[in-house]
Order: sequence, then C-alpha cells, then structure tokens
Amino acid sequence: MTDSDTPGLPEGYELSTDPGRLDPERVHHWLSTDAYWALGRSREKQERAIAGSLNFGVYETVSGDQVAYARVVTDRATFAWLCDVYVDPSVRGKGVGTAMVAAVREHLRPFGLRRVLLATFDAHGVYEKVGFTGLERPEIWMALEFG
Repeated sequence: MTDSDTPGLPEGYELSTDPGRLDPERVHHWLSTDAYWALGRSREKQERAIAGSLNFGVYETVSGDQVAYARVVTDRATFAWLCDVYVDPSVRGKGVGTAMVAAVREHLRPFGLRRVLLATFDAHGVYEKVGFTGLERPEIWMALEFG
C-alpha cells in the first residue's frame, strides 16, 4: 500500500507499507541512537524485528527519503502491538506522526482485532488523538521481562 492521500498527512509526504521502500539503515540509526526504548539495539536485531512485523513508513514524495516509521506485531486475528513509532526530528510537529498512527489504525481495522496495545512514556497525546486510551484494568495485565 502506498498512499499520498492519507488523511491528515501533510502535503509532500506519502505513507507506504511496501517493505521494499523501507530504509533499514536509517530506521536502525533512529531507534538505536535516539529512541529511549531501543538505545543500543543491534542492526541484526532490528532487521529481525522488521522481518517479523507489518511495517509503515512515511516518505517525502519528491526525494523518497523516509521521515517516519512504525511497526506492528500482530496475528491479524485477535491482537496487535504497535511499537517503534519514530518521527524524524526535522518533521516533528507537522502532523506526520499522528497521521501515520491513524493510518495504522485504519489498516488494522478490517482484521477484526480485539485490541491494539502500545507503551509510551511521552507521547500519550499523539495516541489519544487517534483513539487510544489507558488500560481500563491495568491490574490484570502482566509482563514477562527478559532484560
């Protein structure tokens, strides 16, 4: 899917789920050097994450340069986990991130999922704009941490 008419996406940008358009080197650099949740992540680990996920990229229409990334881990039937959402600092504040997350939501809607989960320390406002809310009963959720 490539769409330059993604609702809310500023003019001059397009969203795509085409894995061939991803810039894995740029995505790895962003996440391993600037994303608090992935600092120091190895290139090999990032490539495995990309390979096992549904990936979304936002690209400058003219240059084709990637300016944002998100990935979804899902069984395409009951659940999805939205993660590694990153917007290049040069385009932050322009609505690129919100439009990308809204496009992810719309892409997942036909799957009939029960819920889409994510974790964030600092971007609640972005996700709330597209319908995410806090967990209604966080006390029933657990995690298995490997470090």
